Amino acid sequence: MAKEESSEIKLRITLDENRIPEKLNWSAEDGGIVNEEAKAMLLSVWDSKNKESLKIDLWTKDMPLDEMKIFFHQTLLSLSDTFMKATQDEKMTATMKDFCAYFAEKLELEA
Repeated sequence: MAKEESSEIKLRITLDENRIPEKLNWSAEDGGIVNEEAKAMLLSVWDSKNKESLKIDLWTKDMPLDEMKIFFHQTLLSLSDTFMKATQDEKMTATMKDFCAYFAEKLELEA
């Protein structure tokens, strides 16, 4: 029988008195990341029993709006790449990338 291995990703969220995130820190020691600060995070997990996506979306109260727009754009681009790797659906991936370009244009993110 093969030896079972595991890896951990840890999240620490510091909240203010109203339970609004003030600080986000994360660690993934296998990747060499220890207690790194972040301003925002999006986490999705698939619940196969209920056939639905569960998510946690957090950002600190000092996350700048212009950075949030860039964060979303980069996340959408990354999801397009992940979709391609997972499905090999080139046509839909191209459609998703087209939307990302439209998104960036409307938010004036790219020259």
